[in-house]
Amino acid sequence: MFGMGFSEILIILVIGVLFLGPDKLPEAMVKIAKFFNAFKKTINEAKDAIDQELKIEDLKKEALEYKRRLHETTEDIKSTMNIDELKEIQKGTTNISQSIKDNIEQAVSSAKDLETKPKPKKDKTKQVKKVDEHKEEVEKEEKNV
Repeated sequence: MFGMGFSEILIILVIGVLFLGPDKLPEAMVKIAKFFNAFKKTINEAKDAIDQELKIEDLKKEALEYKRRLHETTEDIKSTMNIDELKEIQKGTTNISQSIKDNIEQAVSSAKDLETKPKPKKDKTKQVKKVDEHKEEVEKEEKNV
C-alpha cells in the first residue's frame, strides 16, 4: 500500500498507539479507512468523468468531420447540377407520367367501346356451302366404291 513495507506500517502503528492511546486507536483506524475509501471513490469518479469527457470530445470531433464531409458533398452536387436542371428534370418526368396516364385512359376507353359494340355474326352460308360440297364429294366416292 503506497509503496510501504511491513516494517514502515509497524512503525506508524507504534507511533499511533503512543499518541492516541489504545482506546482511540481502533476508532482512528476506522476513520482513516473511511477517509481512504472516500478519497479512492472520489478519484475513481473524477477518472470516469475525465474518460467520459474524452469520449464526448472524440464524438464531437467525429460529428464535425461528418458535417464537413456532408457540406463538401452538397457543394459538389450543387456545382454539378443546379436547381434549374432539377426543375427541368421534374417537368420532364411530369410530362411523361401525364402521357402514360393519357395512353392508359385511351386504352381503357377503347376496351369499353369494344365491349359495347355488337359482335359481327359469321357468314354461315359459306360454311354451309362447304359442308354441302363435302357431303356431295363423300357421296360420290361412296357410289364409286
